[in-house]
Amino acid sequence: MLLSRRNNLFDEFFNDPFFNDSVQNRTTLMRTDIEDDGTNYIIDVELPGYKKENVRAELKDGYLTIFAEASGSSEDSEGRNFLRKERYSGSCKRSFYVGSQLRQEDIKAAFDNGILKLTVPKEAPKQIEENHYITIE
Repeated sequence: MLLSRRNNLFDEFFNDPFFNDSVQNRTTLMRTDIEDDGTNYIIDVELPGYKKENVRAELKDGYLTIFAEASGSSEDSEGRNFLRKERYSGSCKRSFYVGSQLRQEDIKAAFDNGILKLTVPKEAPKQIEENHYITIE
């Protein structure tokens, strides 16, 4: 019989990285690079394993918030004998203050190979003032 240094078999079982790394995995999600190209901020957000339809970006009150959701479902595994099957299921979000003068249409976004690329202008584009006439009664 193999004896462990620990008294309890379950102590060793639950010290397995499978049970301990969930917090570490959450902190490594959405790694972000922000580049200043002179007129824009280029924000690259790593979202490996996420699908484009499960990623969204929202601009509200000057904050750009990125949401990503993943489901733990996987392909059909009928007839297969897994000893362990690991999938991440959950959501994550990250916010950046980009300024209250920006509008959603000022920000450009693309998603390719697990990278969300956002182009955010450093200054809000100048609005062309339209003529507003005062109604004379």
